[in-house]
Amino acid sequence: MSRYRTTGCFLLLAAIWGTAFMATDVGLADLPPVPFAAARFDIASVLLFAALAVTGSLERPQTRDDYVYVLAGGTLMIGIHHVFLFTGQQYVTGAVAAVLLGLVPVVTPALTKLVSSDDTFTANTGVGVVLGFTGVVVIANPDPANLLSSTIGIALVFASALAFAIPAVVTHNTSPSMSFLATQAWLMVIGAVVLHLTVLVLPGQSFADASWTLSAFAALLYLAVVAGIGGFLLYFRLLDQLGPIEMSFIEYVIPLFAALAGWIVLDQQVTLATIGGFACILMGFIAAKWTALRAELRRVVEPKPSPPAD
Repeated sequence: MSRYRTTGCFLLLAAIWGTAFMATDVGLADLPPVPFAAARFDIASVLLFAALAVTGSLERPQTRDDYVYVLAGGTLMIGIHHVFLFTGQQYVTGAVAAVLLGLVPVVTPALTKLVSSDDTFTANTGVGVVLGFTGVVVIANPDPANLLSSTIGIALVFASALAFAIPAVVTHNTSPSMSFLATQAWLMVIGAVVLHLTVLVLPGQSFADASWTLSAFAALLYLAVVAGIGGFLLYFRLLDQLGPIEMSFIEYVIPLFAALAGWIVLDQQVTLATIGGFACILMGFIAAKWTALRAELRRVVEPKPSPPAD
């Protein structure tokens, strides 16, 4: 995949997952959060297995790498990540949750070193992490009193950030024997099972409390098909190309598209804090990509050598 195409796919994924925050806001008006998440991955996994059945490509995990990939990704990135995130948001605001999820690119490099990945944590990457996290804090504009009084919620949302970061590192060095589509189907169905088990044991989370309006259905289908199937397939393709450290920077680009979608569809206003945060995010992205950006700029600006005269 060329660098231009990789960058384009990175921004497309950020747009898909950023818009998913707006779709989630719409769905949560009528649906309890954990059943909402469970139904989302029910639909996604059913559609993926149906596609595999139609094409005669049904497979099941057989090798150790197969099981590591689908169990780590399904249980942690899809299942437990959403369990901790939605449970934590019962105690803290969405602003505080956004700040804590911005820690994903901070903890990923440390986790990467623990599993001896080939990824390196350079000075440019460090500056990018600091600037990006600063941008998330500025955009969220959290209330310090809420941070101090909501220890349980903070711990749960921080755990959701870890649950998202760990499988990105663990699965990076695996080589599943199944096809890419089959691997993602198993990953999603495992995540859906984890979410359904949580619905059974978590108080206040029941499908009986759901109100299945047209807007709720539309939000659910968007999250399942576009953000779920499309988003996760694209995410793991990019993870292969970029590695867990660089890929974790998507957490800093998503808020830009989330704010834009909220403004266009839900008339949510963009504040000066949001603009300032986006500036920090952009500077963080430039810092982390500085070497590649400088090389690309030099290639574009410098004149091409003239062919030798006859």
